[in-house]
Amino acid sequence: MLRLSKVNKYYKVGTHSLHVLRDVDMEVADGEFVAIMGASGSGKSTLLNILGILDDYDSGEYWLGDTMIKDLSESKGASYRNKFIGFVFQSFNLLPFKTALENVALPLYYQGVARRKRNQIAGQYLERVGLRDWADHLPSEMSGGQKQRVAIARALIGKPRLILADEPTGALDSETSTQIMDLLSEIHRTGITVLVVTHDQEVAARTQRTIRLRDGKVVAAHEASVSHPGMAAAT
Repeated sequence: MLRLSKVNKYYKVGTHSLHVLRDVDMEVADGEFVAIMGASGSGKSTLLNILGILDDYDSGEYWLGDTMIKDLSESKGASYRNKFIGFVFQSFNLLPFKTALENVALPLYYQGVARRKRNQIAGQYLERVGLRDWADHLPSEMSGGQKQRVAIARALIGKPRLILADEPTGALDSETSTQIMDLLSEIHRTGITVLVVTHDQEVAARTQRTIRLRDGKVVAAHEASVSHPGMAAAT
């Protein structure tokens, strides 16, 4: 599904260059369920932006399917995102003035699907996440867990091969977090590859394996356990 080889990323900070990702090597197979963990500043968000084709990298190789993702034009990058990737964010990123149905249907609007058709499909995806009866509600009328379910339905409507979830339970209580992870597990069982960025060990334990970052580098299991003795070693 995806492979990174010796990927480096720098950011300019004034006259200095900040080395954010350092020779990152990682591979995720089709249909895997993987957690990415690391302390604040470890490079998780930068890595996710690169995987999601939201940011470029400076050296190395990123392969998504059979395509090397590098220096793409804005339109080409958008095309690959629409084809391969669905996003789920901690803050939900729902449009506050649109209903649940309209939020879920939004990706199809950008694909030029007629309104009646896209609303019909969006209704099916809301039903899939258990929110068909909330189709006409605005985000302000919904709980955090409901908003995240809407966001997941929106991520799924484009039929992605890869779901990138950035702290999907970070704004939720423990019971609702469990429900969202149940839903992501169900999605994974349909054959979709799921990557979850998280700081929560309980969330990571629900996945098949964990990739750990420290200071912009992927660390081996024994390095992670030495640095964070309270955490289980990566599998």
